[in-house]
Amino acid sequence: MKWTEISIHTTHEAIEAISNILHEAGAGGVVIEDPFDLIKEHDTSYGEIYQLNPDDYPEEGVIIKAYFPVNSFLGETIEEIKQAINNLMLYDIDLGKNSITISEVNEEEWATAWKKYYNPVKVSEKFTIVPTWETYEPVSSDELIIELDPGMAFGTGTHPTTVMCIQALEKTVKKGDTVIDVGTGSGILSIAAAMLGAKEVRALDLDPIAVDSAKLNVKLNKVQHIVTVSQNNLLDRIEGSADIIVANILAEIILRFVDDAYRLLNSGGLFITSGIIQTKKQEVKEGLIRAGFTIEETLTMEDWVAFIARKG
Repeated sequence: MKWTEISIHTTHEAIEAISNILHEAGAGGVVIEDPFDLIKEHDTSYGEIYQLNPDDYPEEGVIIKAYFPVNSFLGETIEEIKQAINNLMLYDIDLGKNSITISEVNEEEWATAWKKYYNPVKVSEKFTIVPTWETYEPVSSDELIIELDPGMAFGTGTHPTTVMCIQALEKTVKKGDTVIDVGTGSGILSIAAAMLGAKEVRALDLDPIAVDSAKLNVKLNKVQHIVTVSQNNLLDRIEGSADIIVANILAEIILRFVDDAYRLLNSGGLFITSGIIQTKKQEVKEGLIRAGFTIEETLTMEDWVAFIARKG
């Protein structure tokens, strides 16, 4: 079977939004080539093997690659993707070069292209993320292992925005807490919360494919008795309360439901937000304060920011 590879040269800021567009268009896999991976120090003590070819990476910005089956609708799909990406400028998202190239790849190349970027990675003091196709032996007895099958359409759990969320959950989740994970994607944050002792986790995502992926990963990690995955638009029509709400979503989306998050949190509850590029940091901070939150901690990693905010 033949596949078409769409390659988009863009910015770090646009990664989440463009990846989402590609996924919604039916991509059979998404790969992100970030030149920062070539220069950052890799910890290989946990069995990771890094064999990155500098020729695969741009000198600036990032390249996002997506794979689509060759069919009669491909031309229309590509045009819709281009239009959706251009529309991101309406949300003041910097697209950088925004150059798009298209090429054809064989089935075998497509099936393995994205997996080479994904190895066991220790992302916090307690958590190590391991792809389902890798064999991994825990280094310490208190290490928490999240097995993840990203389904070729979701993050591998090692993006800075996800890592900061996991680190924030590790600091804040207490035994018996109730947690809501907004925009759960692969379900990794819900799984982490459950492993940290939460008694109930509600994982929400508007995308039905994300819901299926999260359910698969929740079952894979044996936390289905704690985590409930369902399709929902942000926090619309969600009732009850929570001790912690976590969201790894674009800054613009966070601001849409910040008031709902405040409403649903118990007194003293925490709202963990990530997916915020540095240029949107102040805007989100002001939105959180306006809603009534107090900023307890600001986390930064590369070009990204996360907040831990408390309801008064």
